[in-house]
Amino acid sequence: MSETLAGAQRLLMEVDLRPVQGDRFQPTGFADLGAAVYERPDGMRMILVESAQSMANRLEHGCLAGDGPRIAPELEGLPYIVAELSGDAKAETSSLIEAHRINSPYIISDKGFQKSFVERAGYARGQPLNWAKIAGALFHYDPSSLLHGVFLANLEDGRVKVPRALTAFIEAEDVREAASGGVKNNPIDPSGKIRAEAEPDNVYSNVPYHRMEYTAKRITAYFNLDLAAITGYSLAPEARDLLIALGLYKIRHFLDGGLRLRTACDLCPKGAERTISPAGFTLPSQMDLLDTVQKSIIACASKGLFAKPPATIIKTKVRQLSEGTGNSSGQSP
Repeated sequence: MSETLAGAQRLLMEVDLRPVQGDRFQPTGFADLGAAVYERPDGMRMILVESAQSMANRLEHGCLAGDGPRIAPELEGLPYIVAELSGDAKAETSSLIEAHRINSPYIISDKGFQKSFVERAGYARGQPLNWAKIAGALFHYDPSSLLHGVFLANLEDGRVKVPRALTAFIEAEDVREAASGGVKNNPIDPSGKIRAEAEPDNVYSNVPYHRMEYTAKRITAYFNLDLAAITGYSLAPEARDLLIALGLYKIRHFLDGGLRLRTACDLCPKGAERTISPAGFTLPSQMDLLDTVQKSIIACASKGLFAKPPATIIKTKVRQLSEGTGNSSGQSP
């Protein structure tokens, strides 16, 4: 695998998909936008079936124990950060499921962790950033943050921003609308006048609704592993090998694990994946990639590249805002 990828700047792969039944599928929707329909310069109608943001979450999900926040047993030893919440909420979260990973307020607000990270990253206000040390610090606490990207806006003066090294999205071409609809029936009283005393809201009557799905000539999933960016982190060879193997494992796990993205978007591969670049590369099986990842985890741990223990535990006290209060800035009051 490493020989085939040697010297390559990018690993570019495509996989054609199709609905497991019928022709219709439900694309992702965006607030105040709906489905992301657009036209190519040649006039072809396209739609974004799954965004890069959503695909990052789906790729990471393959590394979780259930829905998280802990890591899957087969990947034990891979570093990540756990925040144990206490106070007005008792829960557990981690850098594997938080939207901003290490920059989650449940994690980055911990002064002890901040101090340790800043020291390891060689971070200082008013001084140039040492990106090799920053990459080493991110790898030390959460290697996947180098694959999926992280913006440490709440660390010091907010200069640390690492783009995704692993990007994926799904598009469909030559799309057509498939309009349908239905009705929510009230079998007791279609008028909605008979209501439960404890629920006065208007949720009772028969409610017709419309539904918009799509058909497409072609649906394609795209994967881009930025090998040049991973090399540019200037990490130890063992760390580079782990990031590449882990990125490939996430792709294979996603493709093998069932592609039901939404209720009405159940897809499956339509043929084998295609490697656009580099020529001659074939994506290994999930078992082979898992074996490579596990060996790389052991190699990195033996070189002292990981936090000890690999799951860094942070205890964060939280409180619930009182009614009518808010915080538009996103910062803690």
